[in-house]
Amino acid sequence: MALRIVVGDVTIGVQGDNFSYIFSAAAGGMESLKKDGKEWLYRAPKPTFWRAATDNDKGNGFAYKSAMWMAADCYIKCSKLKVWVDQKEIKIPAAPANNRLRGELSCETVTFSYRYETATKPKTKVEVVYQVQEKGRIHVSVHYFGKKQLPELPVFGMRFIMPTAADGYCYEGLSGETYPDRMAGGIPGEYQVTGLPVTPYLVPQDCGVYMKTKWLAVQRTKVLDNTNVEPKQTTLRFCAQEGEEFAFSCLPYTALELENATHQEELPRARRTVVSILGAVRGVGGIDSWGADVEESCHISAQEDIIYGFWIE
Repeated sequence: MALRIVVGDVTIGVQGDNFSYIFSAAAGGMESLKKDGKEWLYRAPKPTFWRAATDNDKGNGFAYKSAMWMAADCYIKCSKLKVWVDQKEIKIPAAPANNRLRGELSCETVTFSYRYETATKPKTKVEVVYQVQEKGRIHVSVHYFGKKQLPELPVFGMRFIMPTAADGYCYEGLSGETYPDRMAGGIPGEYQVTGLPVTPYLVPQDCGVYMKTKWLAVQRTKVLDNTNVEPKQTTLRFCAQEGEEFAFSCLPYTALELENATHQEELPRARRTVVSILGAVRGVGGIDSWGADVEESCHISAQEDIIYGFWIE
């Protein structure tokens, strides 16, 4: 079935059989992802650069040296948006001309390219490309452009914030919490996780990362629509590109919410689902917490490009 295009003043809607998406120039990303009547986005997805500092990050001074990436995680500017309909670039018409495009335009694919600038010195850029295909599949391509003089990255990926707390999630990858330097005990397989567990460290910090993932399925029942008295559990899947893998975390908090809490009881009530689909993850170390850095192979250079992609189904 062909996709239908609806153009607003600062948005473009893409509709199909039981799904509708809204891509926004003002919000700088995909503003709505609705499937079978359920909204899956609370905020437009954005590139993420920061993880809540671990004890080892603090002990070896990494959090201090790379602190500008926390600001970049909070504040990122969308500087350019381009749109292609069936590989032909189009200009977003201003009102009232856009009123002529109310679903009459159809196509097989729609592609949105968002260019972001980071709040770093020197600044660099990230390009995120969404290609919507028939039946609602979305391919997401992410390209971080390396820049000399920038400090090392804690993580790099895309952060999706969902409106309500998920019931749980299942995935195919390594068992248990894993990091680039903590994978030896992980057993490949398919696993179900109930709820959104947060590792109960005395001081909240980064947790819940899973490496070498082929797919992730987030399961939600709760919705924000008070008129929906009998919500049903539905699933949103993130799948790796063929022959590739990604890392992810699925938590009830953003990195900054974890960062701001000095003890577990200071964490807010779990209300959202925060999914990070990661193309690069720094190791956690653990040789000691008094100054030893992570192994060289587990660093992320901000001076080199990072390119990865995944599917939303």
